[in-house]
Amino acid sequence: MAVNLEGKTALITGSGGGMGRSHAILLSERGADVIVHDIKEDGANETAELVRSNGQKASVLIADVLDVPDFTIKIKAAEVEHGKIDILVNNAGVSGNKLPTEEINEEIYDQMFGIQVRGSFFATKAVLAGMKARGQGSIIMISSIYAMGGSDFASHYAAAKAALSGFTKAWAREFAADKIRVNAVAPGFILTGMTQGSNTPEMIEERGKNMPLGRLTTPQDISYAVAWLASDETEMITGQVISPNSGEVIVGY
Repeated sequence: MAVNLEGKTALITGSGGGMGRSHAILLSERGADVIVHDIKEDGANETAELVRSNGQKASVLIADVLDVPDFTIKIKAAEVEHGKIDILVNNAGVSGNKLPTEEINEEIYDQMFGIQVRGSFFATKAVLAGMKARGQGSIIMISSIYAMGGSDFASHYAAAKAALSGFTKAWAREFAADKIRVNAVAPGFILTGMTQGSNTPEMIEERGKNMPLGRLTTPQDISYAVAWLASDETEMITGQVISPNSGEVIVGY
């Protein structure tokens, strides 16, 4: 039986395309209404229509996560419109573009931490009061295998994703008394527009062949983990990092 999310409302940041859209589609298939956030209106509207085609309510939230006051006001307005936010998926992010340290300037560094870390912090802060008032909630961070095992490039990306894993563990303890669970999903290499932009088709094909489980992880594989963590089936799971990565990185904690 599929995970049941009926009666729940999810806010998914950066869900106008890519992995975020995959999360929105699957969560709505499982019964959740979705607040589709993105900075690009066209993509967000497309995702919202896909959610509605699954019979669920969708609203569109257009905001730059770097503009914290505007982002916060719009999250609060969406919460009023839907009556609640049960699930927050902090998915918005940018690619590390395989940059070596020497090529990471202040602008690139600040954008990475601004979107991934600052944006996730203030999105979480914005939904917290409502979750505490209801005595329940599930917050899911999208981390990365590079936060688990390091990387020989894009150190700013690895560090930002590691910060999200740090938030996961700290918030799991801080919010536990209010029955708000905080977990992270750490994808391996997956085929999205972001990864296709920084890898050749040959590189992608070769990487898939070399995975221990024999194929690349798909956005839907990640969405299955997100949906599970969003559900009541995982009410005793908090502070954990789950990594669907085809066995690419295997670490112990």
